[in-house]
Amino acid sequence: MYQCTTTKERKMYKCTTTKARKMYQCTTTKFFLVLVIAVIVRYVAKHHAEDTSLLAKGVIPENVQSVADKYISMHGGDDKLGERKDKHTDLANMYYDLVTDFYEYGWGGSFHFAPRHKHEGFHASIARHEHYLAMKMKMEKSHKILDVGCGVGGPALEIARFSEAHVTGLNNNAYQIGRAKAKAVEEDLVGRVDFVKGNFMKIPFENETFDGIYEIEATAHAKDKVECYKELLRVVKPGAYFASYEWCLTDKYDPTNERHKELKWMIEIGDGLPDISTTDEVVAAMKEAGWEILEAEDLVYKNQDGHISWYDNLVPKYELSHNFQHTYIGRKVLAIFVGALEMVGLAPPGTGDVSAFLNKAADGLVGGGETEIFTPMFFTLARKPLEPKNASK
Repeated sequence: MYQCTTTKERKMYKCTTTKARKMYQCTTTKFFLVLVIAVIVRYVAKHHAEDTSLLAKGVIPENVQSVADKYISMHGGDDKLGERKDKHTDLANMYYDLVTDFYEYGWGGSFHFAPRHKHEGFHASIARHEHYLAMKMKMEKSHKILDVGCGVGGPALEIARFSEAHVTGLNNNAYQIGRAKAKAVEEDLVGRVDFVKGNFMKIPFENETFDGIYEIEATAHAKDKVECYKELLRVVKPGAYFASYEWCLTDKYDPTNERHKELKWMIEIGDGLPDISTTDEVVAAMKEAGWEILEAEDLVYKNQDGHISWYDNLVPKYELSHNFQHTYIGRKVLAIFVGALEMVGLAPPGTGDVSAFLNKAADGLVGGGETEIFTPMFFTLARKPLEPKNASK
């Protein structure tokens, strides 16, 4: 056996063996963590055999990787903008098929942000944000209200309870409609809410069906705001209110600023958007569609003193009870966990890619919030005129 004969050789040998030992320990620790997680998830699978996939259940397991690849490719650059707008329905469906379970596990049943008071809980702020719309629209028990882009039904269920109005949720994603109907049964609200699969660019209802309409961070997926708002106008009665929380670029966004452009792209790829309109563009589109604008303001930057930022739950913090999953270490742990799920068959290949672009979304949203170039709650309250604009006097 070779012997280290010099001091230099002994130091080099000691250094090499120390590095090897650390690498071994690191690898062993990772393997042990994966093994433990695998045992746990296998146990879960054994006791819930009817539901062996824990994430990305909106896609056939063997298709998750290809769907994720296709979705990511559609955000390859500015030259893909036309394709994203042309295929906005497919884009949104791919996105929500992939991420709905992540959203529900990490955020709850209402997929939106909210302004939050300093001593207010997260879920309380979400409910208050929804109640605010109902109050502004002056909902009554006799009203039939349409929720455009209803997600898995969280806001529709909450608003129906709060206002006692009947709420119809419209969503073009079959998986989310299934989840919403299940929630209505669980919360004993069948009959007070219903959920319909349909495209908000071509709503499957007759003219003047509803007494009011609202959307919460949903029409950001529309390829053409004017056409979208015209279709919403068609299905409500004259004098009906339309309340909206829209994702927008603020007047602080500079299209020549590379960092601003990068943050915009990160939000788009991370949240299934074809593009992001400015607040001015949204107001102009509503007016062109025929709506009478009553109120328009960004609720994010209103009275910031005593408030918690809307993106606070996405900010990395080294606290196990708060946002640890968004830290560098937290994301590494999550990557190991998702890898373990893929390894034992509880998550299909490609789930890790979904997790990665959701992290990119979080980074983009935090950056957009910190620079104040983006708002997820540009509030507008509009009303359908009692008479058409071209009505004879």
